[in-house]
Amino acid sequence: MLAAAVLFAWDLSRLAIRRAPRLAQVLVPVLGGLFALGLWEVLTRAFEVPEVILPAPSAIWGAILANLDLLRDDFIQTVLKGAVTGYVMGAAAAVLVAVLVDRVPFLRRGLLPVGNFVSALPIVGIAPIMVMWFGFDWQSKAAVVVVMVFFPVLVNMVAGLAAADRMQRDLMETWGATPTQRLRYLSLPAAMPFLFNGLKIAATLALIGAIVAENFGSPTLGMGFRISTAVGQLALPLVWAEIAVAALAGSVFYGLVSAAERRVTFWHPSQRGK
Repeated sequence: MLAAAVLFAWDLSRLAIRRAPRLAQVLVPVLGGLFALGLWEVLTRAFEVPEVILPAPSAIWGAILANLDLLRDDFIQTVLKGAVTGYVMGAAAAVLVAVLVDRVPFLRRGLLPVGNFVSALPIVGIAPIMVMWFGFDWQSKAAVVVVMVFFPVLVNMVAGLAAADRMQRDLMETWGATPTQRLRYLSLPAAMPFLFNGLKIAATLALIGAIVAENFGSPTLGMGFRISTAVGQLALPLVWAEIAVAALAGSVFYGLVSAAERRVTFWHPSQRGK
């Protein structure tokens, strides 16, 4: 049955790629994911793998259905309050500081090395400090996310603002454009591909930072808190249910940023063929 399913998925994918390329972009990953889940289910049941080692997908799905309210509350606490809030605040602050750094060369030489140093700090060292400063609720997790998001976006944005061609800058000066006009019509459009590159990197860091930070102090809510307590109780299906929700949330978050990138940078060569 497994071999027949593989052959059917293979033929269906090839047919979709030839007849409906747009449908194939969705169908092929879905079929690949279903095949991986099916193989996981078969192997765990065939070898009778204990749940404390690796639960089957059906057991994880059962844990999701049995804990929908709990997963919803953890999602709101970790993703919406901690990760998204910190992501927006960190990215907005990074863009504003990048514009200031582009205007003042002294800040470029003085701030960016400090940013590289801070970005290299381990999250396990930052999180306890933020918990002591901002308390045990979601504010401390958002603060950790701000630190993790700020410098990747800042470095990419500074590089993007400097990416405008020298001849284009000279042309803007010839036309008598003000600094604000040069920023609006030349530097910011040139920086958009760089900015979205930083935002996509930060989208994955934000959720990781919020989950890890919850291990250093949290109310009785949150994905990180739930994972650590469920591991102590050997409730591995619930642990994997939280992981599945986090993975889905991270994928959706990354997809939204990518969709915004296609809408904003439709003129860029990297987006013309999509």
